[in-house]
Amino acid sequence: MHTTTPLKLGFIGLGVMGAPMAGHLLAAGHDLFVYTRGKVPAPLAQTRATQCLDARGVAQRADLIFLMVPDTQDVEAALFSEAGVAAGLSRDKVVIDMSSISPIATQSFAQRIHCIGGHYLDAPVSGGELGARNATLSIMVGGDAAVFERVKPLFELMGRHITHVGRNGDGQTAKVANQIIVALTIEAVAEALLFSARAGADPALVRQALMGGFASSKILEVHGDRMIQRRFDPGFRIELQQKDLNLALGSARQLGISLPGTALAQELLNACAAHGGKAWDHSAMVRALEKLADFEIGQAPGKA
Repeated sequence: MHTTTPLKLGFIGLGVMGAPMAGHLLAAGHDLFVYTRGKVPAPLAQTRATQCLDARGVAQRADLIFLMVPDTQDVEAALFSEAGVAAGLSRDKVVIDMSSISPIATQSFAQRIHCIGGHYLDAPVSGGELGARNATLSIMVGGDAAVFERVKPLFELMGRHITHVGRNGDGQTAKVANQIIVALTIEAVAEALLFSARAGADPALVRQALMGGFASSKILEVHGDRMIQRRFDPGFRIELQQKDLNLALGSARQLGISLPGTALAQELLNACAAHGGKAWDHSAMVRALEKLADFEIGQAPGKA
């Protein structure tokens, strides 16, 4: 169920994800106040969205303020710099951070917003640029249940699978967990297809066979095909996957736990980046394994 009464909404961060997400809110009839560090994308600049000079201006004019920026330090700056959201926030306004950042830092940010009378939800997303454009994102939300219910109709304008995970920070924890599974599954698919190709089997037919069994996954379906077809245009860039795994590994250190598989996946991504692949799709992790094997999926195996 979507809201019918127009609301005063703010959106900070209008990149490849934020711009279409903000567009869905505007298309639903809400008043939208926006700010981004770069130029406002033309599809939004040509609408009735109001451009503000800074994040403080957005917070002064909107009752619910969404953020979609790259990393933890960007959220902190958007919230707490001299011209940040906190400087323009008044009591009972809601801050919704949809960026993917540190769960531990998120708890601190939420507490600071609560102390000045505001509400805070962390609501990172999964689904990439395509999910943002098609309003099919998965949204993982941490924060007060009553505030979540208040904002849920707006989430439904941007996503399809919306889950209230728990307290502030738990949404970000769920997103980090998502990225751990994604990275390790890409690594597993890459190893399996590389093994199959080097052994002389047709990797496309092996993938087709595996799709009918217990090994089937969305990553085998989509990224397995990318590996075979050598289509490494992003997608989701390796540098963004590196950022998310850094969040996982950094948080794990603070929690005193070991994530050895995550560390391995990160090192393979680091190897890709060292070969100029920061902007490759994260499925290109297979290239690091191919370097180790001195063999590429798709080439004739020769003598075993």
